[in-house]
Amino acid sequence: MANIESVLQETRVFPPSAAFQAQANVSGMASHQALTARAAADYEGFWADMARAGISWKKDFSKILDESNAPFYKWFYDGELNVSYNCLDRHLPEKADKTALIFEADDGAVRRVTYQALYNQVCAFANGLKSRGVQKGDRVIIYMPMGVEAVVAMQACARIGAIHSVVFGGFSAKSLHERIRDAGARLVVTADGSIRGGKMLPLKSAVDAAIALGDCECVEAVVVYRRSGDDTAWNAARDIWWHDLVNGMAQTCEPEWVNAEHPLFILYTSGSTGHPKGVQHSSGGYLLGAILSMQWVFDARPDTDVFWCTADVGWITGHSYVVYGPLALGMTEVIFEGVPTYPDAGRFWKMIQDHQVTTFYTAPTAIRSLIKLGSDLPRQYDLSSLRLLGTVGEPINPEAWMWYYEAVGQSRCPIADTWWQTETGSHMIAPLPGAVATKPGSCTLPLPGIMADVVDEHGGSVPLGQGGYLVIKRPFPSLLRSLWGDPERFRKTYFPAELGGKTYLAGDSAHRDADGYYWIMGRIDDVLNVSGHRLGTMEIESALAANPRVAEAAVVGKPHDIKGEAVVAFVVLKGARASGDEAKKIVAELRDWVGKEIGPIAKPDEIRFGDNLPKTRSGKIMRRLLRAIARGEEITQDVSTLENPAILEQLKEAVR
Repeated sequence: MANIESVLQETRVFPPSAAFQAQANVSGMASHQALTARAAADYEGFWADMARAGISWKKDFSKILDESNAPFYKWFYDGELNVSYNCLDRHLPEKADKTALIFEADDGAVRRVTYQALYNQVCAFANGLKSRGVQKGDRVIIYMPMGVEAVVAMQACARIGAIHSVVFGGFSAKSLHERIRDAGARLVVTADGSIRGGKMLPLKSAVDAAIALGDCECVEAVVVYRRSGDDTAWNAARDIWWHDLVNGMAQTCEPEWVNAEHPLFILYTSGSTGHPKGVQHSSGGYLLGAILSMQWVFDARPDTDVFWCTADVGWITGHSYVVYGPLALGMTEVIFEGVPTYPDAGRFWKMIQDHQVTTFYTAPTAIRSLIKLGSDLPRQYDLSSLRLLGTVGEPINPEAWMWYYEAVGQSRCPIADTWWQTETGSHMIAPLPGAVATKPGSCTLPLPGIMADVVDEHGGSVPLGQGGYLVIKRPFPSLLRSLWGDPERFRKTYFPAELGGKTYLAGDSAHRDADGYYWIMGRIDDVLNVSGHRLGTMEIESALAANPRVAEAAVVGKPHDIKGEAVVAFVVLKGARASGDEAKKIVAELRDWVGKEIGPIAKPDEIRFGDNLPKTRSGKIMRRLLRAIARGEEITQDVSTLENPAILEQLKEAVR
């Protein structure tokens, strides 16, 4: 990979405050360096010590890492545990009456669930699953709205050794059908509907439509939670209400003790084309990653923290930082059903105030959408309970980072900008907030024990300041074990022969600055080649977003006869969308701005304005759709996951 000649020149640095550092789980850079050195000196011993300290084992392990069939690595592979036991049972002697979940519904109704009550519900549902014949190793599809029941269903599967595969409630019947078939699911758990932003979105009807597409004979039953109360089509031979399933079931259920390598879940990653990839995670290694990252990156204090991760359980962030990580530590956490702008744009800030949230973890897209509404809004609420902020999902541009730090964190809360993936299961590169000085836009340094690097096409490390492929050179416990039913695709996708077959290729481009800090520049296929210069889309987006006029920007490439690729920017302005002469004036201004921020080579060839950008309901910008629009291609992909499908027509018109 060629050098990235223009890099983010970010000079602002925010060291941990003395007060935060004094109380942190990892206090000071010397402690961070000591952990990192310990991992480097005795890699297997380091992870074994962490696993014994963090996890309650039914049978202790004597084997740590098996690399004999690389890249199909095994960790702690003769140990036995149960993940649900680690999230519930072990807390009951001291925390039975402690609040585990604070659920706030779309309409503002609040429901609190203690650890004892959550244990009772999980056991009853687990017994209900067993009454329908679900056994260890069976696959269960969970297609649910955000709420207590989604957590219960996932924990119940873990309790009996069933392998859950959660499908995001915004996915279409076709996407659901693909996942049911690929997993060979024996049972589907769903709800009559989901309520978001005051609107009811049907779920059960999508399950019916998915099964009707055929080749779903594996499904023996569909369990339906009554959430919306709307009329629901019913197949008496197959469908059963949740409340009927658990009626009369015992509220105790002996956990199924499984090998550390037993699959805990399959989570499908959505590609733009082709067969979905079923990322398969283990029980022991995955749980360890969730626990350690809670302790290190979120500086978890189980006795006093109120933790809120805004992600849906349909994504890996919801798995690790809603369902497993916080509960494994016995924490209190908030679960939210709705959207950040309903009934008004103060919803997030009001919830932080009302529930006294201490740790808030959300996506840069959510932050940028709220920036557009002004800095005054967060200041109308008491956010003094906050002590730590986090971002997840994509790189955060420096100006959004600064707004988050100043307007939400009141310039006193560290920001944990986390880089990780569905495939890694937990954080890989992120600041430990009591140790690492942060820089806006950088995810900073690898966690102790994570052997990350930036390399060229042949696997050689590139010098600081130069761009390359982000890799992890040693297997780590929370790494995916395979792709469900497709080991060859797993090997080719993540451990390419060109890098030696044992190095994990993340698929992201990155560079490190003079301090060794990592900057994620976007997916490998989101690096533009303009006249022989490789430009990260994230770099151009950050420059645009730093302009006072701009609320949000997304950059894609399109073929260019002379330059190879042209830079196309889709921009959302603060205030009204520009048109006519005003738009031309702002286009010229923004092109000059990018030229000054990065260099003339990075000036967008086209800048198109929209009221919004196409996003999934989880807030992820669908850049592949923008790429198709920029290139004038027909959009043939499934757009049912978009929060705002109508924006596509507006952006197409803008391109014309």
